[in-house]
Amino acid sequence: MAQSPGSPRSYDVVLLGATGFTGGLTADYLAAHAPDGFRWAIAGRSKEKLEQVRDRLGVGAESVDLLVVDSTDEAGLRDLAAQTKVVATTVGPYLEHGAPLVSACAQEGTDYADLTGEPEFVDRMYVEHQATAEASGARLVHACGFDSVPHDLGAYFTIQQLADEVGGEITTPVSMRGVARSNGTFSGGTFHSALNAFARAKHMRDAMQARKRLEKRPEDRRSKAVAGKPGRDKVLGYWLVPLPTIDPFVVARSGSALPAYGPDFRYSHYAGTKTLRYAAGGAAGAGALAVAAQVPPVRNLLKKRVPQGTGPSEGRRDASWFTVEFVGETNPSTGSGTVQVRTKVSGGDPGYTETAKMLAESAMCLALDDNPSTAGQVTTAHAMGDALLARLQTAGIRFERVS
Repeated sequence: MAQSPGSPRSYDVVLLGATGFTGGLTADYLAAHAPDGFRWAIAGRSKEKLEQVRDRLGVGAESVDLLVVDSTDEAGLRDLAAQTKVVATTVGPYLEHGAPLVSACAQEGTDYADLTGEPEFVDRMYVEHQATAEASGARLVHACGFDSVPHDLGAYFTIQQLADEVGGEITTPVSMRGVARSNGTFSGGTFHSALNAFARAKHMRDAMQARKRLEKRPEDRRSKAVAGKPGRDKVLGYWLVPLPTIDPFVVARSGSALPAYGPDFRYSHYAGTKTLRYAAGGAAGAGALAVAAQVPPVRNLLKKRVPQGTGPSEGRRDASWFTVEFVGETNPSTGSGTVQVRTKVSGGDPGYTETAKMLAESAMCLALDDNPSTAGQVTTAHAMGDALLARLQTAGIRFERVS
């Protein structure tokens, strides 16, 4: 149902939002790593700013076309979507700016990739556009940055290791936890999205329930995101704080879509710290932010303190890192006791450099690679799986078996 490789479109990928900070990094990555003959364009509201981005890209960038369009221009976005195999967008918060582009891609059968970490947006897009995208063949792939690629593909990689350990097929329940650690800074867009999510808890619950009423689930398998409890992880040696992000929902959706995750898959998601003091401080800080987000003047002030479209220096990004460690367990029917595997995904600056890399590689993977036949709203593991995993490993993001 996905677009055929020979579909008569002018571009392989159009990048919307290239004049922003993360969008600019994504454009830099595409300019440096896209294969010969790759057809791409950058899009945004200002032709002057787009020209500045293209001038910065250097040798060969003269072949990159400029497309002027506003994120609210429904007709313009449909015209843009009709010209390309894939649209990748960094224009957020997506709840405020993203819906018209998703609609355009669903209608035109164009693959879509974004950086959202906003559960309400993702659920609303499923309710509004799943049927249209399934009919047109469009693959709508949300969360193609640090939300949620390392977690989604990390769990996918861990399942592969666990399957090898039990002889090739998982037939018993699987319990998995992912533990994220980093010294990097989050982006302004991520911060704004988090504040909006804290302020819209009821809307988020309503969108989730609306999705549940429509979403089909496999009859013979279960997959669920499980809220974890704070405490010390004896296997990893970290103090754990549950992370209320979109990541566990994405991982669980991959588990629901892919039989390889076994008949009963459960996933919990945490931040990990080496000391109890940092764990307590992180939990208190998140709680304070959630409370502050309920007061509009305070929420707006916080947004001004961390503006969108800006980011840390190259030196600061170069010094940043992330890890996501996974523990997967199952009890095989052979009666040999619990089988446990540990894996780790690691890389550089998560909020900007690696996020731009993940989005760019996801867009190229959708446009160029031999992926599973899917359509509608799909996760990175479901839509691209092994192909994207191989791309990211080649690009320097490490997926490794620890034990």
